[in-house]
Amino acid sequence: MAIEGRNILITGAAVRVGRAMALAVADAGCNVVIHYYRSEDEAKKTRDDVRARGVECYLIQGNLADPDDVAGFVDKALKFGPLFALVNSASLFQNYYLDDTTLKIWEMHMAVNLRAPFLLCQAFARASGNEPGGRIVNILDWRALRPGADHFAYTISKAGLVAMTRSLAVALAPNITVNGIAFGAILPPSDGGDTEDILESVPAKRWADLDEVGETLLFLLKGPTYITGEIIHLAGGRQLI
Repeated sequence: MAIEGRNILITGAAVRVGRAMALAVADAGCNVVIHYYRSEDEAKKTRDDVRARGVECYLIQGNLADPDDVAGFVDKALKFGPLFALVNSASLFQNYYLDDTTLKIWEMHMAVNLRAPFLLCQAFARASGNEPGGRIVNILDWRALRPGADHFAYTISKAGLVAMTRSLAVALAPNITVNGIAFGAILPPSDGGDTEDILESVPAKRWADLDEVGETLLFLLKGPTYITGEIIHLAGGRQLI
């Protein structure tokens, strides 16, 4: 599918992997609507880098933990033109085990990692109407399909997003495809966790290249519409052991 000139909304696209995805779709000729929360300076830098690629870029600021705020994201994005795709990238990633997961920690992970994507997917689908060809890509984690005791609330929230991805693929067919990318060792964890032993559990024995992130996203944006409800692991085989 030709995607040049189309608008794509990416949450959390100011920094880290979200930024890499914004630049990847810009390189493919797409306009980018960048959502950010607190990273205003980084968002402006990413916007400048996107525009340097010859496409347009717009910024939307908002708090994913506030449902009233999230509810307006798609309408704000539509002011810049019709949306072709939604990429739910932003997430809260904190390493708490069961015993130290408070109700506040639990609710924040569910709000940011699960409720916000639900509201955005719902609004995107309503805005798309019966027009065919729309795409949703949810960013997941290998932990969601091979859960352990660490990152307890985060893992459960992402597992919920896996289920929602598959349910949405059925609910929004045939007009919108809904797929997910489950990341492994892409970048050192944002929560400052120890990275020394991470690659020992990765069969590929390396960190991902950010270009591989962009290539995977573009495959799901440009590839066959007959692929929906799938979870692609970009994890170097981490999910297998």
